[in-house]
Amino acid sequence: MIHTRNIRSLALGAGALCIIGAGAASAQAVTNCPLQPAVSTERQTLNCEAGLSITVERGAHYRLADRNHDGRVDALVLDSKAALVDVNSTRVQGGFEVVTPQAIAAVRGTRWAVDVKRGNTSVLVLRGRVAVNKVSTGQGVTLGQGQGVDADRSGAALRVTQWGQRRINALMARLGQ
Repeated sequence: MIHTRNIRSLALGAGALCIIGAGAASAQAVTNCPLQPAVSTERQTLNCEAGLSITVERGAHYRLADRNHDGRVDALVLDSKAALVDVNSTRVQGGFEVVTPQAIAAVRGTRWAVDVKRGNTSVLVLRGRVAVNKVSTGQGVTLGQGQGVDADRSGAALRVTQWGQRRINALMARLGQ
């Protein structure tokens, strides 16, 4: 679990994240993360190395990052809109993180969605387990399948909830699922 206060700013400021791609959902692909031809104008999918797929909502502002400088994407810095990440732990070594202004969601292998809007980050686990840490406090929780959490910039504690089907369906529809 990450316990450092304002870890996102520290990581970015110290150069811990090597940015290898930038932009909105129409960003150019990087070597190990080519864009799949768009089936819809509502989203795009980046099929990264075998075992890593990222679907980003149209208009999402994000950057792909290589934290350990090995030439492979291992983090998504997401500033707005939603993304769906699918990581196969048997094929992707070292895990994957989604870093937002309010939270950091880290996994070894799973499928989860992250939505950033109006000063809030929502994380939903569809398969596996995800560790979520609040940037403002360093507080962390671990989510299982069907569980979610909402993080903001306040000092309020993270509260794990079982998401209702209606909320899950609304987010997944935005991501073409």
